[in-house]
Amino acid sequence: MQKELRLRKSKDFSDVYRLGRSWANDLLVLKVLAADADGVSRCGFAVGKRTGNAVVRNTIKRRLREAVRHTPAKCGWDMIFIARGKARSADYHQLKTSVRGLLRRADLLAVSPR
Repeated sequence: MQKELRLRKSKDFSDVYRLGRSWANDLLVLKVLAADADGVSRCGFAVGKRTGNAVVRNTIKRRLREAVRHTPAKCGWDMIFIARGKARSADYHQLKTSVRGLLRRADLLAVSPR
């Protein structure tokens, strides 16, 4: 995922946490906030220290970035995916299904051109 499509500033994260809506399932929590009118959706990823050591946390973040990259989402939103404890033992396909389900529930899943 390109750096321009990621949330990286602390202020952006805190705005989404404070003002955004949330949806959750067993593996992830999705927090969403309508972004500025630039038309680009940005994603952030949060994995707490209770999930595991740095290797485990980074593995989860890499898998989530790839799952979001392969899942079409609507434009103009800031999203944060927060990993829960069960994400530690989930494989890529389970995380991708979880991401897709949360985006569908939030009505942010874009119609793919297939």
